[in-house]
This record gives sequence, structure tokens and C-alpha cells, in this order.
Amino acid sequence: MPVGMLQVDVGDLTFDVRTDGPEDGLPVLLLHGFPETSLSWSAVTPLLAEAGLRTFAPDQLGYSPGARPLDVDSYALPNLVQVTADLMTALDVPVAHVVGHDWGANVAWALAAWHADRVASLTAVSVPHPTAFTLAYRADPEQRERSGYIRLFRTPGDAEEALLGDGARRLRRLLEAPGVPAEAIDAYVDVLSAPGALTAALNWYRAMDATTRVDPVEVPTTYVWSDGDVAVGRTAAEACADQVTGDYRFVELPGITHWVPEQAPEALAGAIIERVAGGTVFDPARGHHHAPPS
Repeated sequence: MPVGMLQVDVGDLTFDVRTDGPEDGLPVLLLHGFPETSLSWSAVTPLLAEAGLRTFAPDQLGYSPGARPLDVDSYALPNLVQVTADLMTALDVPVAHVVGHDWGANVAWALAAWHADRVASLTAVSVPHPTAFTLAYRADPEQRERSGYIRLFRTPGDAEEALLGDGARRLRRLLEAPGVPAEAIDAYVDVLSAPGALTAALNWYRAMDATTRVDPVEVPTTYVWSDGDVAVGRTAAEACADQVTGDYRFVELPGITHWVPEQAPEALAGAIIERVAGGTVFDPARGHHHAPPS
């Protein structure tokens, strides 16, 4: 199976894209979150390739050195989604099964809502549908407390200093969890320590706009949430069901933190494969497959 790294041009942007799996396999687009890179999928993609799927995992806008615009507006959700759709076109992937974790999930939800013809299925990991999150943030004091870090991340200068100071100690601590390899953390920190890179990544937060409407999703959708996630509580997670009008599955991973792709690659790959195939439901708590409820 061909495994490698592509450089793909989208206008004047150049994206680094990791690929795996057979070239004739069903295409799966994997969108990483903050503060990671496409490397975060490295334990998941071999399992998807083994199932015959062809994976494309880009270093997203601001993370690829050749795709790092300076202005904050470039990182607004509508532009992130359009860039992702244009990247799919550049990859000659008109339609894909889309998987997103963290900020990648935010983009994936909006891509499925605004470009449903490009999304065969959606697997969103950790971060719920934007409307579900906004409603939970407004109504649930616990979710507001969990999201307190966003205020710092939206503050130019202070966030960069806080995360990169003292040898990037706080950035490293953010990523430290069982199952997250030390070498992966080193790689993420190396990428975000380059001039302008962390600012670009934080611009995703600084361009946030709660008035941007993301409609309910019609495509077949699986939402994967872990009960050890410090950033997303149960209120927001369970509210996702109201934002999907197509076939919907909620997969809860007990005892796993926010870093699902690294900590639970087998369970996540199982959920993705079954969403792509559309057959049975994977229950990680029971460790086996069972028929979907009627």
C-alpha cells in the first residue's frame, strides 16, 4: 500500500498531505485539530488502510508552512471550509468520507452542512456540532467553565507567550496524556515553534464568530465523544443529536481524554469503518459489534 506525503497546491497555498491505503480505496479525509498536525492520525490510518480505505490527512491551514496566511479573517470558518473543499478538488477527490477531530471536527460539521454533496459520511470526534456547542455554552455553566481557555487563546501575544514560554512547557502539558507519544508532542511543538506558526493556529480561535450559522447535517453521521474530555462536557455532546437529520450514531469512549486519535485509535478506526460501511455499531464499552437499534 502506498504511504507517503504529498504537496498539494490550492491557489497560492501549498498543503502537506499524508496519504495511506490502496489508491482505489474509498477516500477518507482526516482533519486534525489544535495543537496537532496530520501526525495525530498515525495510529488510525494503518487500521483504515487495512480495511481498504484510502486516507488523506492534510496539515491544515496555518499548520502547513506553505499555507500560512497572516490575516485573521483567513481562519474564519467559512473560509476554512471553502479551502477544505478546494483541497479535495485539488486531490481529485470530489466526494469523501470526512473525519475531523477538535477544530477539524468543527470544519467537518460545517463542510457537511454547507457542501453535503462532497461528504459521503461524517465522523466528528470530540467537538460537537457548532450549534450544539453554542447552545450548551450559553445554558450550561459547566461548559462555560470548561471553555475558559478560549479567552486566553483569543488574546494576541499573551497566548503565544503563555504557550511557548519556558521551552513551550504549557503547550507540552496541554498535550500530555496516556497514549500520546512523546515524539509526537515533540513534533507538534516543533511545528508550532516556527515563526508565525502558533499565531496562525491560534487565529482559528481569534476568527471564531458565534453568529456564523451552521445548519443541521443531513449526511450519515457518527459523533465520537470521550467522557474524560476536559474541554467538552456531556451537555454539549448529547445536544449533537438535535443537529443531525440523517442517520446518527453517538459513540461514547469511557476513560479517554480529549486526545482520542492517539489514545483510542482502535475504537476510533472501528467507528469510522462502520460509518463508512453503514452496517453495525461498535460499542467500545462492550468491546464488540451489535446491530443498530431499530
